[in-house]
Amino acid sequence: MRAIDRQAMGLVALTVIADQVSKELLLRYLQKSGAPVPVIDGFFQLVMVWNRGISFGLLSSKGTLPPWVLSGVAIAVCVGLFLWLRRTDSLLTGWGIGLVMGGAIGNVIDRARWGAVFDFADFRVQNWCFNIADTAIATGIGLMLVASLINERRRVL
Repeated sequence: MRAIDRQAMGLVALTVIADQVSKELLLRYLQKSGAPVPVIDGFFQLVMVWNRGISFGLLSSKGTLPPWVLSGVAIAVCVGLFLWLRRTDSLLTGWGIGLVMGGAIGNVIDRARWGAVFDFADFRVQNWCFNIADTAIATGIGLMLVASLINERRRVL
């Protein structure tokens, strides 16, 4: 196995573990508190939100797709990302793929356990709540975009 593959798979594992441990601990804590917990008054709070949509609560209105459909899509995306990983030589792309896969798997685990994704971080920005998995997905996509821009710039020069 190539170093890039090992690093990406390591990020998958670290992301899933950090996501699931944080959710377990914060779920217990927030169930005891029974209310949102302010961290930075008026800006950031810990909340207990069950997201039935995709990352950051998108598509979470009534009548959204069942959890198994969203999980199936996430698993298909992970398969596609793994195939991409096997073909890339870009370290940033590999790291991005690892983070996206780890985040997607973390949220699939939630859907299997609870039928929804547990979100807990609320920065009071447009009612978006998220978790470590969502953060990993967004960061991973960002890394893949940066890698794409770097590679495109090299081709132009």
